[in-house]
Amino acid sequence: MRTPTTTRWDPVDHFASEEDMAAYLEAALEDGDPALIAAALGDIARAKGMTQVARDAGLGRESLYKALSPDGNPAFATVMKVIAALGLQLHASPAGARPAG
Repeated sequence: MRTPTTTRWDPVDHFASEEDMAAYLEAALEDGDPALIAAALGDIARAKGMTQVARDAGLGRESLYKALSPDGNPAFATVMKVIAALGLQLHASPAGARPAG
């Protein structure tokens, strides 16, 4: 019997558009887990190019990697800078309400 082989699934390989990235972050925000939100931001930043995102956010590349790592705990100001650098916006809606669209 052959041993099955697997490949690591990377969400970055499945972002075909800006809308895909926004939907991915939206799903993480709906979940509400801060670590998941940071991971989603990290995935999107990797897709767009971590060096450029760090530059656009006014952060060092190493600092950005650390903030968005599984052990990271980014400050809210950092999260907002990264969201802006990614060309995304953060929105709020009443709990239980479905987002438009």
